[in-house]
Amino acid sequence: MAGTTDKARLEERWRDILAVHARTQGEIDRALHPYGLGASDFEVLDLLASATPPPGELCRVQNLVGRVHLSQSALSRLIARLERHGLVERSTCPTDRRGVYVQLTARGRELHTEALPLQRAALARALGD
Repeated sequence: MAGTTDKARLEERWRDILAVHARTQGEIDRALHPYGLGASDFEVLDLLASATPPPGELCRVQNLVGRVHLSQSALSRLIARLERHGLVERSTCPTDRRGVYVQLTARGRELHTEALPLQRAALARALGD
């Protein structure tokens, strides 16, 4: 019986995590909608704005894969969309043609700066801080 109770608690904790995630994503999506951004779009811009190497330098797309909770193909589509909107630029690595770099454009950096306080406020509302 104890195993069943532990399993039920584990499943309940998992569902609580999913609910917090969904609530937070929704809050961020609503806050950023006027900027034409969703939570995942902003997450990529935010990571690029604070990327190591220093901001403004090139970041390998591969380095973003583990930090953004999207599949590699979904991340590639998201980056392509951001590129079409002039927010990021992609380039290939001169020494490894398979390597793709991405960096914020001036427009992307400006949009990130404008949207950042709204995203942080949405996080605070959703997470209760």
